[in-house]
Amino acid sequence: MELTFLGGAREVGRSAILVNDSLLLDYGMLAGTPPRFPVSDPDPDAVVVSHGHLDHAGAIPALLSGDDRPPIHWTPPTRELAITLAEDTLKLHGNTLRCPFTETDVRRVRGVSETHGYRDSFAAAGHEVTLYDAGHIPGSAHVLVDDGDTRLLYTGDFHTADRRGGDAHAGRTDRSGDPIHGQRLVAGTAVHPDAEAHGASSPVPTPQDVDVVVCESTYSDVDHEPRASVEERFVRSVEETLWEGGTVVVPAFAIGRTQELLLVCAAHGIPCYVDGMGKRVTEMLLRHPEFVRDEAALRRAKSHARFVTGRDGQRKRITDQRAAIVTTSGMLSGGPAMTYIPEIRSNPTNKITLTGYQVEGTPGRRLLETGSAEIDGRTMRVAARVEQYDFSAHADRAGLRSVLDAYADCEVLVNHGDRCVAFAAELAADGVAAVAPAVGETVSVG
Repeated sequence: MELTFLGGAREVGRSAILVNDSLLLDYGMLAGTPPRFPVSDPDPDAVVVSHGHLDHAGAIPALLSGDDRPPIHWTPPTRELAITLAEDTLKLHGNTLRCPFTETDVRRVRGVSETHGYRDSFAAAGHEVTLYDAGHIPGSAHVLVDDGDTRLLYTGDFHTADRRGGDAHAGRTDRSGDPIHGQRLVAGTAVHPDAEAHGASSPVPTPQDVDVVVCESTYSDVDHEPRASVEERFVRSVEETLWEGGTVVVPAFAIGRTQELLLVCAAHGIPCYVDGMGKRVTEMLLRHPEFVRDEAALRRAKSHARFVTGRDGQRKRITDQRAAIVTTSGMLSGGPAMTYIPEIRSNPTNKITLTGYQVEGTPGRRLLETGSAEIDGRTMRVAARVEQYDFSAHADRAGLRSVLDAYADCEVLVNHGDRCVAFAAELAADGVAAVAPAVGETVSVG
């Protein structure tokens, strides 16, 4: 089997791997100014998409801009999320040379889409492919590819069930009354065969079924704080601010993070609004209840939150409310968040709670480091308190190792991280046949 890394190698963003010059795994973009895309224009016979985040699915319509129409395989939520992202990208970049696809290409995506459930095998470009729940966001998948000689497990992005002490407190239970480990929106993936009995999603393929693993490494040098502890600190902080008469702006990614935070607010009775693309994504996920952990809880969370329409000065009025405002964008690079922050920035009683990693160079990162935000082209001091919470939907160092330990006899190719080479060296030092390919490199495996 030959793997060509067109993006996502030794970097986070624009993931794309071409298998045997015929099957493409993911085709994402790296958000920025300008955005960056995979390093070549492949002509695959079929495409499999691991999940609906911009860095894995953001450039999919560009594959249909020519005469060929390769089928695109994914789960139902991933299909809808990818189309939503494409439509949003057209709004942002459609009239510039930065967008590699058109509205016509997005319409073509619907015509070639083929959706699959977890553990249902299908044929794609002469390969047998099976998707497994990756526990990252609804519809996210590990992808098992078998070309008849070599079996490849492409992890995509994944999150593992959190087993550490203290993660079963703070009232975190599912509808059966069992403690929730990890995220509220989706269950984490796990290797062991009794995963489902322990609150995790369907197990990933057994080591006997895999020869090669291409594994993400986003948080390979980080140990996440137990999720219940993060949630407890977040709730306490928000409640204190509301009690003092303040407003909390909660920048959040539209896909996954917004819904997680709505679930947290509903579980703790925190009054909240939701704004931006997260509104549309929340409604869409409720059309696919089999891909979320607790449909009833998500419906309650949607009912608990007040959806912002943006009409008649509504956003300005909301900033005077004692409530949490969950809104895009998660890194303050645009979206309604930058409407709210100018309104609340000058009052030190108010608060901005960043809920995810802030990439270097983004407005969110600058706010954390300098206490200032760029508003309408001007840098303004923010007197409101700024906090950051780790609600990551990626496996941390312990989670990555727990999965890779099960595949210790397999070849491991490390990608999707800022320190891929270092993590591969750590694995190699422990006896794993691990390397970190570079963008544009072709590797023979199996």
